[in-house]
Amino acid sequence: MRFRIGDCVFDRESRELSRAGRPVPISPKAFLLLDLLLARRPRAFSKAELSEALWPDTFVVETNLANLVAELRAALGEKGRRDGFVRTVHGFGYAFSGEAVPEDPKDRHGGVSGVALLADGRTFALANGENVLGRDPAAEVFLDDTAVSRRHARITVRNSQATLEDLGSKNGTFLGGKPVTAPALLRDADAILLGSVLLTVWLADPGRSTRTLRGSESKRAR
Repeated sequence: MRFRIGDCVFDRESRELSRAGRPVPISPKAFLLLDLLLARRPRAFSKAELSEALWPDTFVVETNLANLVAELRAALGEKGRRDGFVRTVHGFGYAFSGEAVPEDPKDRHGGVSGVALLADGRTFALANGENVLGRDPAAEVFLDDTAVSRRHARITVRNSQATLEDLGSKNGTFLGGKPVTAPALLRDADAILLGSVLLTVWLADPGRSTRTLRGSESKRAR
């Protein structure tokens, strides 16, 4: 996913940040911080949440996070300590502020495919090639649910065919109510369950009329 942030472009897949068309040097931790803030915008993260995500199972002093925020603000071209794209929530933590415009999925290296997933009123257009589904903000299909593993499953799209695989998730991946233990070919209207998230497969077919979706096809499993 690519986001345009002012005169900056954040590219998750290539792990690049550019400003005014020029690459901006940024540390891996600062890049991950921006990724986290963008994925959950405009939600504010507590300092404890960010520290755990950036330095898991490691004790760090609070100044480490403050220094990382300062690096990120400088990379985005913000001046001084004035809040811009990174907002300080005093006494709590930080949040992304301002506008981040997602770029067209056709800009992705694999190109947009004729496969999509429907979930809880949302549509996830898949690209040709590999698409990771999970709770990792870097996943192509980001599912914000605690029952979903960070890298839960993968859908690979090639030659108009989509294949589903489980990636060793804690709660399993289910297709049509059956656990996925080997790569499985997906068909239109298939139901995929990841943790407590229900997704419906949509395969484009130029030769047919538009199918009307029932409300249950885009509801989250409880």
